[in-house]
Parts: sequence; C-alpha cells; structure tokens
Amino acid sequence: MSSERMIYLPLGGAGEIGMNAYVYGYGKPGKERLILVDLGVAFPDMDTTPGVDLILPDIQWLKERKNQLEAVFITHAHEDHVGAVAQYYDQLGAPVYARAFTANIARQKMAEFGHSEKAVTIVAPWPEVVVAGPFKVGFVPISHSIPESSGLVIDCPHGRLVHSGDFKVDLEPGVGEPFDAGLWKEISASGVKALMCDSTNVFSPLKGRSESGVGPEIEKLVAGCKGMFIATTFASNVARVKTLAEAGKRAGRSVCLMGRAMQRMVEAAIETGVLKGFPNTVSPEDATGIPRESLMLIVTGSQGERRAASAQLANGKYRGITLKEGDTFLFSSKTIPGNERGVIRIVNQFSEMGVDVVDDSSGLYHVSGHANRPDLDLMHELIKPQVVIPMHGEHRHLREHVKLADSNGLQSVLAVNGMMVDLSGNKPKVAAYIETGRTYLDGSSKIGALDGVVRDRIRMALNGHVMINVILDEDDEPLGEPWCEIKGLAETGNSRAPLVDVLEEDLSQYLGRANAKTIKDDDKLEEGLRQVARKSAMTEIGKKPEVSVIISRLSA
Repeated sequence: MSSERMIYLPLGGAGEIGMNAYVYGYGKPGKERLILVDLGVAFPDMDTTPGVDLILPDIQWLKERKNQLEAVFITHAHEDHVGAVAQYYDQLGAPVYARAFTANIARQKMAEFGHSEKAVTIVAPWPEVVVAGPFKVGFVPISHSIPESSGLVIDCPHGRLVHSGDFKVDLEPGVGEPFDAGLWKEISASGVKALMCDSTNVFSPLKGRSESGVGPEIEKLVAGCKGMFIATTFASNVARVKTLAEAGKRAGRSVCLMGRAMQRMVEAAIETGVLKGFPNTVSPEDATGIPRESLMLIVTGSQGERRAASAQLANGKYRGITLKEGDTFLFSSKTIPGNERGVIRIVNQFSEMGVDVVDDSSGLYHVSGHANRPDLDLMHELIKPQVVIPMHGEHRHLREHVKLADSNGLQSVLAVNGMMVDLSGNKPKVAAYIETGRTYLDGSSKIGALDGVVRDRIRMALNGHVMINVILDEDDEPLGEPWCEIKGLAETGNSRAPLVDVLEEDLSQYLGRANAKTIKDDDKLEEGLRQVARKSAMTEIGKKPEVSVIISRLSA
C-alpha cells in the first residue's frame, strides 16, 4: 500500500458562508505538498465585531508549512474567495493562479499592498492545466453571479478531485459562460474520487432560475416609473448591472454608475473581454444636469453598507444628487442574513423622503447565483463521485447536503473548518483536527479573535467605562482624593447625585481604610478600587462598567 496520502482541509468556508480557504495535499503524512483553493474574507457587524474592518481566516497551520505550499488557486473574484490574497501574500509567498477577470481583480488588490502583478498568473480554461508539485489543476467554466467563475479539476496520483466552487445551473447567464453539463460529464467519465460542492441553497426546493429571466421584468418596472429610477445590486454581478443599464437605455434614460466597487468591476469585465456591448454611461457630475425622469442611477450598497452609495443617498445627498418624492428605488438583490437591519434602515429613510422602494419579495427582480437542491442533484448525477464533501455553507447547510448525497446513494462526509479528511482509500476518514479560527483586520493591524481586543471593545460598548486616577506620595499617602472620568454611563443615578461624585466618595473611603500592605501592592490596590467602582455603579445605575485604574507613585 502507498505511504502517500491525499488530504482535504478546510480552513474557512465550511461551517460558515464567507472566508473561503480550502487546502489539498498529497504526500507522506506531515510532509504533503499542498495547494490552497481560494483565500477570502468575511465582513464584520457592529454586534459581534465592532470597529473591525475585515475578518480573515486563521491560516497559522498553513503559514507553518509555507515551504510545502505549491500554489494558490482562485475560483472567482467574489470577496469571500479572493479578498485575503493580498493580505496574506507576504506570509505564504506562493504563486497565485486565476482566470483573466479574477486575475484582474486580484492584481488590483496586490497593487494596493505593493506586490507585483506578476504574483498572479492568468490561466486559460480547461483543458489547460497548471502543474503544482504532484497536482495538475484545471479551471472549468461554470455559471455563477460573477464573470469567469470556475470549478476546479484537481488531479494527483491518488485520483481526480472536483472542487465545484460557487455555481448555479444557468444556461443563459447573460455575461460569462453557461453551465455545460456535457463538459462536466466528460470530465467525470474516468471517475472522480471526491466532489467538494457548494451547499448555499441546499434548502431551496425549486429549480434555480436563469439570470436571463429578470431582464424583461426589470424593463417593465423601469418603463412604468415617472421620476428618477435608482437600482442597487451586488457590484460584482456584472450581468445584472448590464441588464439594469440596458433597461434604463430602452426606457430613454441616461445611465450613471455610482460606487467605486461597481465601476471597478465593470471596467475589469470590459478590459478582460467578458463584457461586451455595455451601454454608454454618464458621470455623476453630468448626471446632476439631467432631468429626473430621464435619469437612472445604478448604485452600490445593496446590503445596507454605511459607506456605499445607497446609504449616502438615503442620508440626504450624494455626488450632488438628492432623491425626492416620486422617485423609485429598486433592490435587485437578496438581503444576506445578518444585513437586514442596515437594509431596513435605508428603506425607511427613503420612505420618509417619499421614495417608492421595490424589493425582491415578489421574486421578479433577482435570482440567486447558487445551486438550488435540484441543481445539486444534477451535479451529483453528472460527477458520480465516490464521496461528496459539502462546503460553502453554515453547519445546517453542510448537514442537509450530507443527507441529500446519502439520498442519492453517495458516500458523504460532514467536514467543518479544521477537520482534515484523508481521501486516499475507498472510504474517507478523519486524519486530524487542526485549530482554526478568525483573524481580524482592525485598522492596519491583524489581531487574533481570542486576543481580547474586540471582546474588551464589546464590553465597553455594553457596560461603559470608568477611569480612576490615584496619586500616592513617597510615604504611600494619598495626595488628594481619587478622581474619576466616565464614558458611556448615565451622569446621575439613584441617589440623584452626580455619578462621578458618588464614585469618588466611595473610592476615597476605601483608600482611607485600606491597610498598608494593600497600599504598597499596586495589583491589590488596583483590584480593590476596581471592585468598589463596579459595586457603586451597580447600586447607582444598575451597570457594572469596565474599569481602568492608574496609580501614580511619587519618589523621594
């Protein structure tokens, strides 16, 4: 029996939607040559990660084995697949491979971090392959909600693997290649060891709808509106942006794109040749001089992002344009779970302006980019793998996908982040459990999720903060009374006196009765002052705030 093994190890994206990072390896245990598929980000929220800019996968295990890493392959240009490539390039140092459109976006990211564009190599689609150590990897076109998405065929001495990437079964995607069932069947004819498969829409029982189906409905909507028409969608959904722009043109409107991300995606699609015949647009500066009934804006911010164009317009004015009663705003998008609050805030702001808001509750103006349950059935049937390993989904999605594979007569494994699966034999087995987690990009610093920085920030947000200052002379006698500063706390409490006065009085009494041993020990004194402040605040305002104590000692 061979001493080499073939492994699969998700470091992100298995047990969550976002932050995708999947490791494949082949070789002797512990000495495998490795490749990484995708390296994405997730996005923070004010409830759980206040102040954080981005959430990155914890790749410590991979960094410790960077000398074993042959290459990084990016399936498509969504942020949850490509967003961390430039962030981690210095730490991994491996060459990056992608198709032309994805490479264009990845190179822009590399440039922002001062990396050479040569770090990213453009690869032609299947049957071209990249040799990376013991692996041969090919990019197979597959339909999704962004141009040039690819599944990967990964060959190594132990067999063929198929990594679906994000996909849907769409025969008329508008922009990008259609789903080619014949090609996938041909690729799988010689046998597939394992299929790592998108699980996002496993709970959706109806067959997936084509991108081409939304165009006529959007055209009817735009044609029937009298004031300014504004639409938002995912900036990366170039096909939808084109559909919206064409609907505006047919209605006799000038079209203006607003939002840097959307402009960048459209420019990249045109530069790489995947987007042809995009209608002419006007600049935001020129748009201000066009009559409202003759103008259509296509803007970023479909998920309620505070800095995006939608939110700016909802706040009053953006780039010289103000919305008014009689205008129409279309959400040609689905609200991702967790973003509802931000979207609802914007909808209500528009409502107060008299703007009519149309969302996708009717199902007419948006289609998903992910495979529904019948489409997953089709993929299982085309590939006929020895084993299905669900990925790209929360735990409930992965578990349901396992059940679906079982119902189709296929072996399956529920592998979450950190679970290393040995695919060498006829029956997969768990080889190890790797510690995984999240890394927060906080400003310009990367911090661990367990470092306590964000935890302390949340505690201060929930409980407020008290700063205590104490000065002691060379004989350990207090110089004056302790004094406090409070942040995020009520100024008065149950005693009707200022909270600061109550705290300072209680702290002064504690300092007066503290014994000499406590006074001489900064740690004991700090802890005593902290407990007094928290107890007093609890009595006064029903809160136990975070407390910082500064003890200054004067030397002789």
